[in-house]
Amino acid sequence: MMKVEDFLAHAIQLESEAAMRFGQLADVMTTNGNAQVGKLFRRLSDYSRLHLSDARARSGFRELPELRPEDFVWPDLESPESAAIWGADPFIGREEALTIALQAELAGLDYYQSVHDATDDPETKILAKEFVEEERDHVSELRKWIAAHKAGEKLPSEP
Repeated sequence: MMKVEDFLAHAIQLESEAAMRFGQLADVMTTNGNAQVGKLFRRLSDYSRLHLSDARARSGFRELPELRPEDFVWPDLESPESAAIWGADPFIGREEALTIALQAELAGLDYYQSVHDATDDPETKILAKEFVEEERDHVSELRKWIAAHKAGEKLPSEP
């Protein structure tokens, strides 16, 4: 399916948009007094920035294609890990925020898994597998947060 350069260009765009969207949601929540949810979204933005740094580092010596927005191949209109914009509702609760975050992380996981499954390029397969594993960790952490929330416990991101 994809050459490694195409994969990295897509990963950079996906993680960049995820970091930006989660950052926007964090800002809206914090500005509107919903600090608890703001911290959650900020943490997810930071995770995406780490993943973005990794993708950029891996592309350092490669010539990546310059893709226009319409050149990216996504399962939907936006890159898979862009959290739902309705998460910008300043009155959103923690459970809704966790659901939005989980849906975004699952979409990112599904995307990277689909690349892994479809490619016959060995280098792309290796990188996609690494990204799948990182996204699985994010999904697993969010599921723990959701379980803690439902049990009435503090989230790991809370003091």
